[in-house]
Amino acid sequence: MATVITEKLSRLLFNVRQGPQLLAPLSPSNATQLFQQHNEAINVWTHLVAALILLLRFQQLSQRVDFGQDLHAQPLLIIIAASITYLTFSTLAHLLQAKSEFWHYSFFFMDYVGVAIYQYGSALCHYYYAIEPSWHEKIKGFYVPAAVLLAWLSCAGSCYAKYQYHQSAGLLSRLCQELPSGLAYMLDISPVVHRIYTAPPSQQSDPALLYHKCQVLFFLIGAFFFSHPYPEKWFPGKCHFFGQSHQIFHVCLVLCTLAQIEAVVLDYESRRHIYSALQGDLAHNFSALCLFTVTCSVLTAAYMARKVKTKLSFKDE
Repeated sequence: MATVITEKLSRLLFNVRQGPQLLAPLSPSNATQLFQQHNEAINVWTHLVAALILLLRFQQLSQRVDFGQDLHAQPLLIIIAASITYLTFSTLAHLLQAKSEFWHYSFFFMDYVGVAIYQYGSALCHYYYAIEPSWHEKIKGFYVPAAVLLAWLSCAGSCYAKYQYHQSAGLLSRLCQELPSGLAYMLDISPVVHRIYTAPPSQQSDPALLYHKCQVLFFLIGAFFFSHPYPEKWFPGKCHFFGQSHQIFHVCLVLCTLAQIEAVVLDYESRRHIYSALQGDLAHNFSALCLFTVTCSVLTAAYMARKVKTKLSFKDE
């Protein structure tokens, strides 16, 4: 899925005449940056290693999960593919964004597409596998459409903030980027939080529930370091290569994703009697909405990349 999305984004962003330019940032010499010391090295490796771990996990799962025939396995496939996608796109963004000003914008726009896909995948797997019937009854009328909308708004807001307020940490920039993502998270995680707080004492030691708790904890810690420049604020000039808040955010997000995948796998295996009754044969509809989210996010990134190209052409003149 990550390969398909990357190819679609490339075709949308660049026309045929720009073929040689497209190949330049992905030349073999760029791979050597993986092994060089620079302030993005930790950010690159954390997500690259996590993507490889999830690829291996998917290979293991494919030996016992029939992703092709089991209708109820589709949301599990989506969250794994979405996780690998956002980790891959983030790796490329942090590794290659310094090639030029245009590529800086374009790769981070691609990164925001990956985040939007992951947000929808998270919302779907929480709604499909982790939700309790009582909470499902309350939110089934709006949850999935709202998850799609907020995932797209997260991508659009981040792209706009990058384009309009580049290198600015002002209030408007943070609102554009963080408000949609914050609202998306509150909605997406609500089935998990409800389950954690309503689970009887006999279920508190359920391994899936423990993984869900770890997932929430790692995300909240990561969100703090994403929004606050610590510890570099405490040690000015000492955290250029190691110890940046964004690096801590990356590590926490990776741990959150890995815990989430394990929780979802356990829910898929142990809660079929619950989710099969709640979701019926809606898995295909949810998969179609995933493709819709991907399409809207990719088109938004392509549109913003075109605006960047126009902006930079005027600057050159």
